[in-house]
Amino acid sequence: MMSDMPSVRGKLTSDRSLADLTWLRVGGPADWLFQPADEDDLAAFLKELDSDVSVFPMGVGSNLIVRDGGLRAVVIRLGRGFNAIEIEGTKVTAGAAALDAHVAKRAAEAGVDLTFLRTIPGAVGGAVRMNAGCYGSYVADHFVTARAVTRAGEVINLTAEDLNFRYRQTDLPEGWVITQATFEGENGDPAVLAERMEIQLQKRDETQPTKDRTAGSTFRNPAGFSSTGRADDSHELKAWKVIEDAGMRGATRGGAQMSPKHPNFLVNTGEATAEDLESLGEEVRKRVFESSGIELHWEIMRVGETAPSDI
Repeated sequence: MMSDMPSVRGKLTSDRSLADLTWLRVGGPADWLFQPADEDDLAAFLKELDSDVSVFPMGVGSNLIVRDGGLRAVVIRLGRGFNAIEIEGTKVTAGAAALDAHVAKRAAEAGVDLTFLRTIPGAVGGAVRMNAGCYGSYVADHFVTARAVTRAGEVINLTAEDLNFRYRQTDLPEGWVITQATFEGENGDPAVLAERMEIQLQKRDETQPTKDRTAGSTFRNPAGFSSTGRADDSHELKAWKVIEDAGMRGATRGGAQMSPKHPNFLVNTGEATAEDLESLGEEVRKRVFESSGIELHWEIMRVGETAPSDI
């Protein structure tokens, strides 16, 4: 009931479908969707919210499958109050809702090289949480500090040590919401940086299904192996290659498909359910393991409950 929830200055909506908020356009409703007006509004809400209520911070839904049964949680989605971009010298501070591509462009215009962000789908909060990377550069390589609101409503600063950056992972506690981050890049000529980003975009469009309904890379690149035979973190082995070798390029289930253009991209061809997409992904994992002994790990986050059975 609305009366059971803390008062807010932003927007609080019950039983809100999340399908239109994700790039894959699938998924059921959240119990609540909270769009805070600003950091103070967010902190006050989390401080007053019953500690037993689950909280799920959601960015622009670029790397996410919400299952068809929806999410028994308060989903927090940051908007205009969290998308400012400020540049001082070689440091760039961006709100968590600022799009990665916008941060890269603004930085380049100021002669700061954060070009690796240009082709990463999503916003700054998600990029920090998942240590996003492209073309050999990762958030961890440029990270200075971040601000976050804890599940208890405390506003804190986070260091790289706090987050413990790893390949596509950090140690951000459940229910904590990143509100802004500061990065540092090398000085560069704006024209050269702009040209580099154009080349990156062309390469992406040539090799990835950018006009299809996807959620970015589906699986993490598998760990490689050192000369001793022990797994390392080089990731020279590519997920798309082992998927193709398993015969799963273009594979379909319901309205879901592994892209014929790039087999590590899961596509909603138009009528897919979350179940179609996740089941096809699990079939890919099974086939890859059977053909190569390699266990793929999801890069796309999958949350929520399956739809109730009709039986």
